[in-house]
Amino acid sequence: MSHLWHRPKTSDGNLLTPGHKVSFSDSSKSSNKRDSGRPSTASNSRPSSPAAPQPRAASQQRRSSSTRASSQQIWGDNRNFQRINRQSEALWQSTLVSPTAPQPKPFLIYHDSFLPLLGPNPTLQLLIHDPRAPYFHEAGVFHPPTNTLFITSNQLEDSSPDAVTTRNKTIVITKIEFFSPTDFTRDKVRCPERNYMANGGTNYRDGLIICAQGSLREPSGLIYMEAKRPHKTTTLLNNYHSRPFNSPNDVVVHSDGSIWFTDPIYGYEQGFRPKPQLPQLVYRFDPSTGDIRVVADGFGRPNGICFCPDETTVYITDTDLIHGDGNTDYRRAATIYAYSVLWEHDSPYLTNRRVFAYADTGAPDGIKCDVFGNVYSGCGDGINIWNPAGMLIGKIQIEGGCANFCFGRNGEMWCFGEFKLWRVKMGDETRGALLGV
Repeated sequence: MSHLWHRPKTSDGNLLTPGHKVSFSDSSKSSNKRDSGRPSTASNSRPSSPAAPQPRAASQQRRSSSTRASSQQIWGDNRNFQRINRQSEALWQSTLVSPTAPQPKPFLIYHDSFLPLLGPNPTLQLLIHDPRAPYFHEAGVFHPPTNTLFITSNQLEDSSPDAVTTRNKTIVITKIEFFSPTDFTRDKVRCPERNYMANGGTNYRDGLIICAQGSLREPSGLIYMEAKRPHKTTTLLNNYHSRPFNSPNDVVVHSDGSIWFTDPIYGYEQGFRPKPQLPQLVYRFDPSTGDIRVVADGFGRPNGICFCPDETTVYITDTDLIHGDGNTDYRRAATIYAYSVLWEHDSPYLTNRRVFAYADTGAPDGIKCDVFGNVYSGCGDGINIWNPAGMLIGKIQIEGGCANFCFGRNGEMWCFGEFKLWRVKMGDETRGALLGV
């Protein structure tokens, strides 16, 4: 979502507004040699979890001391791990440690099934810290052919006359071209002819789709952007049967080519969109036929969306806990809902809505699945990970929380912390279901 919940505050409680220029061009590139790697071919079959712990008979529940020692040798020596005692955690504690405080061990183990996903030596690395502005907020689209990551910023001050329709705010798109995990160039995407107030995004054909939240003058909708310069843009959709969208937030593409996206009212709450003419809904758009239909309703503020690997389930986050003015209401939803995807008359529909998970810290914003069906979401304390049954199995703690993130290649993940871009390295077999690389 495009909100202000991650932005720092001054001692008097006011939001910190950094002074800066919107355009920038800098580089941490140390060599001109480009990584020639290409993405592996994604498989349609669902792989089994890597070395996942198997159920044991009652007679095998008690491990020998030698087995316990072996397990500690494989996993216990990594100083980034911290095991969570679920029985102890469930009891009321008189002294609580803030979950958003810096933690010496970023990888929290809530269940042993999280260990194979991490691999033997997971790492959390601060890749970029830019105190000028919150450039690392949403979208997170990795384009394998060019080894490029696209990220949308949070709202930035814009004093230009054209920005009056967005309350003198703008959102910029950053692209980071990688030559190695820590060797990259960084620049602003200079393509958009207008201020689209971009937010969520996803891979589409040879480029990417960006959710355009719009302005008081420009319509909101879905924008296709070419991944390569000059990054030409094309409007795919900007209305629901002549009624304007609110401010589309996040988007995902189904294997049948249809585009699914969420549409909360954050733009109206933040003053750069007109009064809503539609409820807060989730849509499916078929570019081949032009069919646009509502597939889900009943949300406080629908936000992130993703499919499980075989596309039989869609996950949608509700961030009603966080309102567009930055206020929070802990009585409202901070929930991930799961829906079953069924087909009838050659068309999909959603049924069996159920609570999949409720975030214990902040609200679940961006959401993605790995190739094993585990569900990841950016929350107030970092990345939370649930297994397909909805059990919390682990966390990747990130200082200040994480609105969104993106999988790269072979267990790599980038996490967006507003002024900071983090790199996570997990096990090589832990890959995002969207690209499977």
